[in-house]
Amino acid sequence: MRTAVWMAVAVFVCSAVALGQEQNTESDWNDFLHYTMIGRFDLAKGFGDRLLASAPDPLLLLDLSEANPNGYNILLKMQADSDQLRETAGGILAIIEEGRYMRRTDPQIILAEIERLNTTIRGKISAQERLKNAGEYAIPFLLEVLGDPGRREEYANVVQTLPMIGRPAIRPLAASLQMDSVAVKAEIIKALGAIGYFQSLPYLKYVVEQDGSSDLQKAAQEALDRIDSQTGRLPAGELFYMLAEKYYNEDDSVAPASDFSFANLWFWDEEKEMAVRLEIRPDYFDELMAMRCCEWALKADPGLGKAIGLWLASYFRAESYGIAMPEYFGEGHADAMTYAVTAGPEYLLQALDRALSDGDAYVALQVVEALAVNAGSKSLLTRIGVEMPFTKALTFADRKVRYSAAIALGQAGPTEAFAGDEYIISNLSEALLKAGAEEMDAETAESYSMRAIGVLHSLAVHGNQVVNLADGMPALIETTTGDHEEKQILAGQILAYLSSPEAQRAIASMAMNEANSMPVRLAAFDSLVVSAKRNANLLLTEQIEAMYELIQSRQADPELRAGAAGAFGSLNLPSQRVKDLILDQAQS
Repeated sequence: MRTAVWMAVAVFVCSAVALGQEQNTESDWNDFLHYTMIGRFDLAKGFGDRLLASAPDPLLLLDLSEANPNGYNILLKMQADSDQLRETAGGILAIIEEGRYMRRTDPQIILAEIERLNTTIRGKISAQERLKNAGEYAIPFLLEVLGDPGRREEYANVVQTLPMIGRPAIRPLAASLQMDSVAVKAEIIKALGAIGYFQSLPYLKYVVEQDGSSDLQKAAQEALDRIDSQTGRLPAGELFYMLAEKYYNEDDSVAPASDFSFANLWFWDEEKEMAVRLEIRPDYFDELMAMRCCEWALKADPGLGKAIGLWLASYFRAESYGIAMPEYFGEGHADAMTYAVTAGPEYLLQALDRALSDGDAYVALQVVEALAVNAGSKSLLTRIGVEMPFTKALTFADRKVRYSAAIALGQAGPTEAFAGDEYIISNLSEALLKAGAEEMDAETAESYSMRAIGVLHSLAVHGNQVVNLADGMPALIETTTGDHEEKQILAGQILAYLSSPEAQRAIASMAMNEANSMPVRLAAFDSLVVSAKRNANLLLTEQIEAMYELIQSRQADPELRAGAAGAFGSLNLPSQRVKDLILDQAQS
């Protein structure tokens, strides 16, 4: 008897404490708002900080904010505009958002509302409103009821409630179509048809095309006709592709809920036999969903190649946010570049065309770099419609895209002239001189410079007839006067292939410049030999005189004299010069 009395007292005390806490929370909330409204921010801050220190029930604070929308707006304004109350208002808003999250996601709250569906009419209406507010989070629990033979008396209310959730229900419902229960799938299909958005069409059409149950096929077709009988005639693969494009284009109709700092991806868990969600950063929600829709498009139609191009673009753009891929990718999952290089030019050019049209520099650059690895000139110059995406890349706003495109085309060695081929050499020249280096880090600019001169060298050696190397001569000559030895040497070697007096004279100047290192000067004399053999003597008289003096000099390095002599001989000068050289050293 005594124990029962103490228990009753304890319950009473706990209830009183809880009531007191609720009253204090409400009082502090009202006082904070009151003093804020009359401009006494010092007093308001005191009540607000006391409210925060009391660790109020988030659900209670949410209820208070919903009962006073004007007060909630004041909080938002103070967080944005008031230096004195910004931190306090932000703390209170964070607790309110926590309450919003708890109300929507707490399984106990959702289960209690599902049970209330079977009480009074008033209770049912209230429960349906709360479940609608819970949105996507309520779907697995509602479907669990439909899958439980022991809860048949609840079926009717759950079936009525499912479509009332609206558009937020579509993703978990669509994921749940992978379950085995024909009866529950039939209700999911009806709900999707009643909700009535395009987003459901590909999943319903997939049932029509692939499901083994004729009853489900019929139900899915009816749902399709209810939503959009015309669009619903398209194949599932095409519908999934269209949905993927909506996600990729960040269409509002498929946007995730913006209430929280995360978004949900829904999957069917075969072991748990229920739809499960994975919280991800909202940054790349659209890209990941686009990838998943492309995967479904390929399941529906393995020959739908354009889904591969969109999948690659989506993956690259997902990577552009610089955050780790979600856990469902699994350990060791290949990056986008690995898939891109494996995919081949056809799909990459689709992705490139999309990126260029969107002005998406990151995706365009990654695709161009992949094409540089696996595509020849004919592939690179393939048309999509009336345009060649790769030639558009040569004039794209982003320098890195332009440079990479020029490098890729130069490496491939174009064999036929095409509209815009002049941009190959102009971009390679800019890259060589590191034009626009301020738009990228120093390491990237230097990498492009080295890659550019490597491509120019390859074009020269292989005698490419499409790319006019003479247009790049100013950049090459400027490079010979620089301080990067490898680029100086390569520039001289390229200039040797140009039938131009300026080219040959630039090589000679590099060879005779005492400020240059010995390797650079010797390489320049070798290049001068090549130039002279191809073009004969194009040097100025004073350059010839200077070279003659070097050969004559007994103080000069023997190796350098030998290099100069070889170049001098290759110029095939009149015999008088050689005679003078012989007699100048003669001992009589």
